[in-house]
Amino acid sequence: MGKTHTEILNEIHAMREPELKVPKGIADRKGVVSLIKEIQVVLLPGYFNYNNLSVEAAFDCVVKDLDEQAGTALCFSGTSPMKAKELTQKFLESLPEILRQINTDIQAIYDGDPAAKTKSEVIICYPGFYAISIYRIAHVMYKLGIPYLPRIMTEYAHEKTGIDINPGATIGDYFCIDHGTGIVIGETAVLGHHVKLYQGVTIGAKSFEKDENGNPVKGGKRHPDIGNNVVIYANATILGGDTYIGDNSVIGGNTWIIDSVEEGKKVYYKGK
Repeated sequence: MGKTHTEILNEIHAMREPELKVPKGIADRKGVVSLIKEIQVVLLPGYFNYNNLSVEAAFDCVVKDLDEQAGTALCFSGTSPMKAKELTQKFLESLPEILRQINTDIQAIYDGDPAAKTKSEVIICYPGFYAISIYRIAHVMYKLGIPYLPRIMTEYAHEKTGIDINPGATIGDYFCIDHGTGIVIGETAVLGHHVKLYQGVTIGAKSFEKDENGNPVKGGKRHPDIGNNVVIYANATILGGDTYIGDNSVIGGNTWIIDSVEEGKKVYYKGK
């Protein structure tokens, strides 16, 4: 006879790595997506609707759901869930600043794309704006030290738009993404104000340091810094934690950059 169902399940259970045993509680992805939608209603009512919530009702849902999701995530990461209410309050107090930054992004995309007829069109239609706005929300949570939720949020935006912005990245005001599909911005990247990216741009890591066992060392500065008023055209790749792109520079399409670029320079690919 073959194995019983119980024997098969016991074998599967025994094969799981200790840290991957079935958790008692973990941040719920569906609940975090709902939280995104509730925050969107609070920030841009009418443009975003969710369960017919009014702004006031959406705000109350944010208070309740963030407290619950943050508490679960903190507990799962080995931190006391008692901090959840404090972190929720700090996030709520950050909402006006998040909206201020989002407003600058709307303006930058509207100004940067002649196809954009109105700012409303930017909010309703543009995947770049959608990804940026979720990043703005997630970045605040990341800075507050809320585990898991920020990454779930930006990966949801990644899934929907093809734009992958790590919530740890630091991005200044008036951020414009045009088209956007395939953009990658790493965790330790720092972008200044008035930066414009086109599709396929990678702001990534060049290599990873290894420990004595040959495993990649976590943390550290791994991704480039981009100055103010920089334009980076399609499919450019910029790598390395020591790489800096100076203010007012233009990086042409299909370029591969692992060295810093001085202020005001134009870098472009010269084909044979």
